Amino acid sequence: MLDAPEIVLGIETSCDETAAAVLKNGRELLSNIIASQVDIHAEFGGIVPEIASRKHVEAIDFVVKRALKEAGITLEKVSGIAVTQGPGLVGSLVVGLSYAKACAFSSEKPITGVNHIHAHLMACFLPNGQIPRFPFVGLVVSGGHTSLYRVDDYFHVELLGATRDDAAGEAFDKVAKILGLPYPGGPIISRLAEKGRRDAFSFPRAWLPETPYDFSFSGLKTAVLQTVGKLTSAGQKIPVEDVCASFEEAVVEVLTEKTIKAAVAQEVGWVVAAGGVASNLRLRHALREACMEKGLGFVVPPPVFCTDNAAMVALAGFHQLSQNMLLAPDADVYSRIVA
Repeated sequence: MLDAPEIVLGIETSCDETAAAVLKNGRELLSNIIASQVDIHAEFGGIVPEIASRKHVEAIDFVVKRALKEAGITLEKVSGIAVTQGPGLVGSLVVGLSYAKACAFSSEKPITGVNHIHAHLMACFLPNGQIPRFPFVGLVVSGGHTSLYRVDDYFHVELLGATRDDAAGEAFDKVAKILGLPYPGGPIISRLAEKGRRDAFSFPRAWLPETPYDFSFSGLKTAVLQTVGKLTSAGQKIPVEDVCASFEEAVVEVLTEKTIKAAVAQEVGWVVAAGGVASNLRLRHALREACMEKGLGFVVPPPVFCTDNAAMVALAGFHQLSQNMLLAPDADVYSRIVA
């Protein structure tokens, strides 16, 4: 077994953010650099995988070197390297993994491959105030993933349920497109929802009683599309703020109720929310209130650690490196969720 690594370099390229971070002793974040491609993909109304991977190639060397510079160290001072191995966009992941392998080989540093979703669950342990106690139920909700997990420690994570179709963030993007709003849809829908009536439209909730911890948002998206279509056909003005508020409430209600139900059934004391959609203020408020009612602790990272970042990868890598969980030289990326 290796000694606990003093300094870990984390690299994240699972989707459209090129990120690098330096973490000291698993607690002190020395740098956290994120190069976003949002403006590039906004033109297309969503992420274009080929463009994303090309932009990662252009940005990764600069981002990693800037992270090292802000941390005040060189690659030689790094104790180990952690890189997102999956799930995510294959082309994007390959860029990060290849770069990390090259860094590890040239500097003779140990390297570990991190599960992107598990890293999100670890973000709650980054320096941000209150931290949960194991075991806890974790909700990871983003543009590509909506899943519930039981987390027993840094290494034992059990998948309880996942989305059958659209992820919550994906549903926000699609509804924004239906309403003629810009990409990404989450932030703009959330802002407009603050001015709308949450009970203006009775949009469906997919409870899925046979698999109570699974999610489905395709029916909700279709209901919004049909509602907008009917209003347009009738020559009526679309009450965009009310549609946004009612849609957001449907998403938040399902996410909250399923998460609390899982926490109670699993007999845990804490709930953690992570992923880009965990930045949504309405969701944060609903989960916090529901947890208080059930006597559960609740932790959600600051928004910078909810969206894709390398700090969470470095933290997950810190624990893996401490347990000698090293990446094989011929290890490849994976695109699908690994429980």
